Amino acid sequence: MSKVRIYTLAKELNLENARMLEILDGLGVSYKSVSSTIEEDTVELIKQIVAEEGTGSEEAQAAAPAEAQAAQSQDAPEQEETPQVAQASATAVQTRDDVAPASKAEIPHRAPVVTIMGHVDHGKTSLLDYIRKTKVAAKEAGGITQHVGAFEAQTSKGRIVFIDTPGHEAFTTIRARGANVADIAIIVIAADDSLMPQTREAIAHAQAAKVPMIIAINKMDLPQANADKVKTDLTQLNLVPEEYGGDLIVVPVSARTGEGVEDLLEYISLNAELEDLRADPNGEFSGVVIEGKVDKQSGVLATVMVQEGTLHVGDFLVVGENYGKIKAMMDSAGGRIKEAGPSTPVQILGFSEVPTSGEKVSSAKNEHAARDLIASRASDRRDAEGAQVLRKLTLEDMMGPLTTVRTVNLILRADTQGSVEAIQGILARKESDDVKINVLLAGIGAPTEGDVLLAGTAEATILCFSVTAPGSVTKIADTKGVDIKSFRIIYELIDEVDRLMKGNVEPVFEEKYLGRAEVRMVIKHPRFGNIAGSYVTDGSLKRNAKAKVTRGKETVYEGTLVGLKRLKDDVREVQTGYECGINLDWEGAEIGDIIEASEMVEVEVA
Repeated sequence: MSKVRIYTLAKELNLENARMLEILDGLGVSYKSVSSTIEEDTVELIKQIVAEEGTGSEEAQAAAPAEAQAAQSQDAPEQEETPQVAQASATAVQTRDDVAPASKAEIPHRAPVVTIMGHVDHGKTSLLDYIRKTKVAAKEAGGITQHVGAFEAQTSKGRIVFIDTPGHEAFTTIRARGANVADIAIIVIAADDSLMPQTREAIAHAQAAKVPMIIAINKMDLPQANADKVKTDLTQLNLVPEEYGGDLIVVPVSARTGEGVEDLLEYISLNAELEDLRADPNGEFSGVVIEGKVDKQSGVLATVMVQEGTLHVGDFLVVGENYGKIKAMMDSAGGRIKEAGPSTPVQILGFSEVPTSGEKVSSAKNEHAARDLIASRASDRRDAEGAQVLRKLTLEDMMGPLTTVRTVNLILRADTQGSVEAIQGILARKESDDVKINVLLAGIGAPTEGDVLLAGTAEATILCFSVTAPGSVTKIADTKGVDIKSFRIIYELIDEVDRLMKGNVEPVFEEKYLGRAEVRMVIKHPRFGNIAGSYVTDGSLKRNAKAKVTRGKETVYEGTLVGLKRLKDDVREVQTGYECGINLDWEGAEIGDIIEASEMVEVEVA
């Protein structure tokens, strides 16, 4: 029995994917995503449901004119008698018709913004070039797209914007500044090479950014291509392709022949539809700087991604503590434009200083308002710098609320692959129902600046085994409040993980009985006050233990056993059968009193 993909059936029946998923939910059919397949009998049942819905809507449309005509004939006499009322009613209806669309108008959809990441030489640039050549008009192709750092592709499902970023570290740098630029991340993996170190890093960065991922297995035209190996290797990272029962979309492509590129674009559009990406072109402007540079001829150029609202030539923009007036704007084709709506990358001329990638951009009504906003931001920065220094994340910050399952995020670096695998194997057995260990990235060699950026974004700790971080990386880590800890003995590293896990669970303490002593004489000392000469009758007494003094059946004191002497020496503990001098932070001890000692000990929670 053949199977049909959900989105293919939705297209055939002219239904929105969201409506198709509603029908499947109503039938109790399980699925991973719109690219999942369903059985043929389910397909027939859905077609029957859609046909019935179509018949019902046609009958309703046919009945509506008849009802309207009947209502008009019934109201005709009244309209003849009261023409002024009828005219007022018509005016009211017309007014309501004018207002209704504005009040019910939904925020329009916007184009998805996609970034492509992966290992070097796996075909990222080739894939971008193929899409650019086939999906961008001839007049839009050219070197200018490289300068803008983004381009727009027109597909059968609409417009898609691609960001041509330098790499996943730049992607995370933008994310670390709080800017969510990309909606979807495409991870390119070569079919003849499978997972490589930078591939794992790219996946870790996409997961830390919490953006949907699509895997593009490139170079399928090569004889040695092995897509199954790539899919199997992905499962080792807990990424299960749909073919294996997971929810990860994997698309085999060839940037040289164009094989599978249409499918890739289709999946991008499907993800965008499910994410329900919307932006109001009439709302307040907001955007993000993708990159900035100085051109010898033009001056400072900044590439900005419009996220909300519409940008116009002549607008005043504020980035950080700088501002500028837009003198000119260019689209991804290099053409001059006067305005740009949501999900549109534009190159702006008008800033006096080069803005930093990832900085958020806002607009101001005029130059005076821009200056006021900058002054306010500068004042806030100075207050913040004076009030506090950059603090490191506490364990509670890393773990979140203690009432939920917590996750310890780690980045591992070791001297050999064998060490990495051994540590990962031990960590896998350390997890519990309350605390999970999430190894964002495990690699060979010293930690890099990219690791620090990832750790800062994901609130992770970097653990190194038999490798040490360079001074430049350590300096950046200190600035960003990221912990880098190096170990030479594997058990010390594991102990550190235990400490991290333990620190994320609320400790449970209980009072443990130690022993008791009977006061047989009270010695007045000029320096230490009253010392209770006592005989230990049970257990032992420890210095700094909790002390309770009972006289008969009454408790006369509860405090701390601040001092303990044996003969003339200060001691930490005195056992049963020995005499000792007990110094309490209380002067009321009498002969015959019983002193009980106890301490608070942490107990393991089962």
